[in-house]
Amino acid sequence: MGAMMRDTVEQQVSKLAEGEGRACACGNLRKAARAITQLFDEALRPAGLRATQFGILGATMAMGPLTVTKLADVTVTDRTTLTRNLRLLAKKGLIRIQTGNDRREREVTLTDRGREALARGYPFWQRAQAHVVKGLGEERWNALREGLSAVVSLTRGS
Repeated sequence: MGAMMRDTVEQQVSKLAEGEGRACACGNLRKAARAITQLFDEALRPAGLRATQFGILGATMAMGPLTVTKLADVTVTDRTTLTRNLRLLAKKGLIRIQTGNDRREREVTLTDRGREALARGYPFWQRAQAHVVKGLGEERWNALREGLSAVVSLTRGS
């Protein structure tokens, strides 16, 4: 790499370190996602669920039996991560995974035990949700929710 190009790269990295990094969309969204996940994980702990598990169970209940591919799409989760989470939920008896209509696909169904787990977790989720909405204020929460939906749409080419 030439000296001129190295200086340009070093200058750019310097800008990043000096403050541009604090404006990074990815870094800020990931930090917020980690913080909110920790809050909801802690809130759901008495129900024996993590935030990711609660979300997967909720999506499965809302959409009825659905394929792993559709569930990955709806939850914006890569299939490998989702499959790992689904295995844990199936092991606990909260979901059932079986071959779908198309033998290449696997279909996810919420079990009665899964419905009970959601019902057990719901009051804890509700408390955490109310804490976030109250802390931000209704108007700010609604704007944030709309903004986050726009980010998801932007990344998916919608």
